[in-house]
Order: sequence, then C-alpha cells, then structure tokens
Amino acid sequence: MRIVHVRMITNRLPAAVIFALCLWMSFLAGCSVNGSSDSYKSESYFIFDTIVTVKIYDARASDEHFDEIGRILEQIDAKMSRTSETSEIGMVNANAGIRPVAVSSETLHLVQQALDYAERTDGKFDPTVGPLVDVWGIGGESPRRPPDDMIAEAAALTDYRLVKIDRNKSTVYLEREGMALDLGAIAKGYAADRIAEYLRSQKLHSAIIDLGGNILATGYKPDGSEWTIGVQNPDESRGTIIGTLKAHDQSIVSSGVYERYFMEDGVRYHHILDTENGYPVRNGLTSVTIVAGSSTDADALSTSVFSLGPEEGYAFVESLDGVEAIFITEDRKVRITSGLTGNFTLTDETFVMIE
Repeated sequence: MRIVHVRMITNRLPAAVIFALCLWMSFLAGCSVNGSSDSYKSESYFIFDTIVTVKIYDARASDEHFDEIGRILEQIDAKMSRTSETSEIGMVNANAGIRPVAVSSETLHLVQQALDYAERTDGKFDPTVGPLVDVWGIGGESPRRPPDDMIAEAAALTDYRLVKIDRNKSTVYLEREGMALDLGAIAKGYAADRIAEYLRSQKLHSAIIDLGGNILATGYKPDGSEWTIGVQNPDESRGTIIGTLKAHDQSIVSSGVYERYFMEDGVRYHHILDTENGYPVRNGLTSVTIVAGSSTDADALSTSVFSLGPEEGYAFVESLDGVEAIFITEDRKVRITSGLTGNFTLTDETFVMIE
C-alpha cells in the first residue's frame, strides 16, 4: 500500500484558480460557480488506488489533524484492501473454501453492511464480485474482454449467500474456493464517514472530503451557506457538470459508465458488472448520483441503484428515508427523486428534465 501526502493551503486566491482546484476531481466540491474567498487548508493522499483530498475551512486545522486523517486511511486500507495479501480481506480471500478468518470488528461490520445491501437488492450489489473484477481487469493496466467461458466461471463464484459471518468469533468465511470479497463499492464511503467523524470530534465542522469523486460535505461553508456541488456530465471528461445542488452534512456519490472503462472493437466496457451474467450493466443509464447523510450508504447505493436500472432503482430510492437520487440516461434525460425538487438545478441545456 502506498500513501502520498500533498499539503496545500489557499487564502483568497483568485476565483478562477479556486474554481480550477474545485473541479480537479469531478465535482465543484465546496465552491460555488462564481468562486469563493473562503480560505482552507487541504491535503491530498494517494490511497485506495485513487486521490483522496480533504479540505478544512477552519484556521485551527493543523498538520496533526491531517496526519491523523492519513493514519485513519492507512488503517482502513490495511484491513480492507483486496489487493494486499496481508490485509484482513486479503486473508479472507486467500482462505476461501478452506477456513474462516478472524477479522476486526470494523471489517466485520462493513462486510455485514455490504451483505445487507446485497440482500436488499437481490444481489445487484454483491461484495463477492472479486472474481469478475479480476477477469475483466477494468481500472487495471490490462483491461480486456475475457472469453465467455471465463466470464461464466467468474460469475458462478459471485454469490453473497455463500459468505458466512460468525459474530461471536468475529470471523468471515467464503464457502467456495476461488471466491473473493471486494469492498471497493462501499469502503471509500466508509472512509469518508470515518474522516468526518474524526473532524467533528475535533470541533472542525466545515470541510469537504473527496475520495476520488465521492463527496462528503460536512457542516456549512464558513459564511453559513450550504455547499454547492456539481453533478458530473457522464458524457464528458471529469470536471464538466450538468447541474448543481446544495448540500450540508450530506454525501454525494455518483456511479456511471464514464468512471472506469475501456474500448474494444468500438464497444465501451465499464466497471459496473452485472453479477448474474458477468458483463457490464446495460440498462439505459449512464450515471446515478446518490445524496444521503451517510457516505457509506451513498457509496453502496450508487452502485446498487445503477444496477437496478432507471425504474426499479427510482422506486427503491423513493422507498428509503433520507436518500435521494439523480438519474441520467443514454438519451440525455435527467430524473430526480421527489426530495430533490427545488434543490437540483440543471445547467446544461443539452439535457432534459423528466418527471
């Protein structure tokens, strides 16, 4: 595991410079479109195979605070990284079909949360997707369209019902050899929640936490107004938005076909995989953005709801308390759940809002 720190402090930079910094990852996190004169302290980390940026809008923020955030990220990665053979998840995967593996209460809790989402979505969200992730290699150095038989073999190893948890012994067991847990669709959200919890404990209530596009806006901006968050245009490069929404103490997480993908023979293969057939999900959606109080929930739901599709996913979100969503389709239609009415502003006229 490799973690890199880049500390940056801004104070009354020109609006254009602040705007560019805010668009660095994928959202207008913590800045309005017309810029902001608020000062902040920022540090970026490279971990979870992505850039994590924490911006704290409080003069009391110190190097010690950012160092502790780095330790929190390192501890989570050391427990939950699938690519590390020595992590708890790595050990669980190495012992698939052999024996249960003792894990920390933290890892056990997150695995249980992932399994709860798998149950609620009938497997559309499935933390045992590891074998499929491996055969496709999307996001890695050599993505490719695997042979059909290889896809079928990996899909057969993807089944959340074969994960057994013993709460008394704090163990996790994968019943079939070759199975592999992958918490990538929930762990970043969990890490954001952990960071926010730490900042609140330090009385630092105004911050933007960005884990590779997973945004958690804590508190309000220093002037007491809500944060302005831009929603990524799934048809364009990162930093191009279709609209904005206001948020405070909320997480905004998107999943879409633009995040990680490769092209082969004119076909786009993206990283959100259908656990039934083993191929990238194709249901007319290009992205789903979830707005929720918990970043853990928002992270898991963005993948779940995208996989459920435009109709079933919409109904699922409407059934949840404190959760909203923005759906964008291949034909550039935008649909929002009822709780976002009056809060989301469409700014790109090439997209059309629908009921």
